Amino acid sequence: MTRVGVIACGALALHVKAIARRRGWDVDVHPLPPELHNRPQLIAPAVADLAGELDRLGVERLEGEHCYDVFAGDDVRRAMEEEPGTYFLTDFLARTFDRTVWRSLGLDRHPDLRDAYFKNYRRVVYLAQRPTPELRAAAARAAAKLGLPLEERDVGEGGLERRLEELVEGAHA
Repeated sequence: MTRVGVIACGALALHVKAIARRRGWDVDVHPLPPELHNRPQLIAPAVADLAGELDRLGVERLEGEHCYDVFAGDDVRRAMEEEPGTYFLTDFLARTFDRTVWRSLGLDRHPDLRDAYFKNYRRVVYLAQRPTPELRAAAARAAAKLGLPLEERDVGEGGLERRLEELVEGAHA
């Protein structure tokens, strides 16, 4: 049986592992540091360190431009059409916001930089996969720290699961 490897950001890795375990799929998950969300120019080199040049090697990818698109493609596209200045949170980012965003950007030491970093954002959209009262409160705290209004969209894990299923079935075809 062919093994499937997934290189995923922190926002996706836990969900990929849980879905694979529940579905009985043999999937190796290689998470990237979640702080890379704040430094996108470092994502490609980090992926290259794990898998070499993906396109050159012909490695299959989960369909989607970024983790938000993998979770909630149509919802993300609509949100960006409505308001291009949208900052997205997933369950993972809501739960880890203080570490992966606030402290990672140095805003715990220099809160005066918040408005410079986030000046082009007009709202926060929480893409809720498995919302709980605790996660909703964490998303609200994150939005408040950013000084932005919060909207919640219940997207679940269906989009990610469908894309994983396509990847796994393609590898075993």
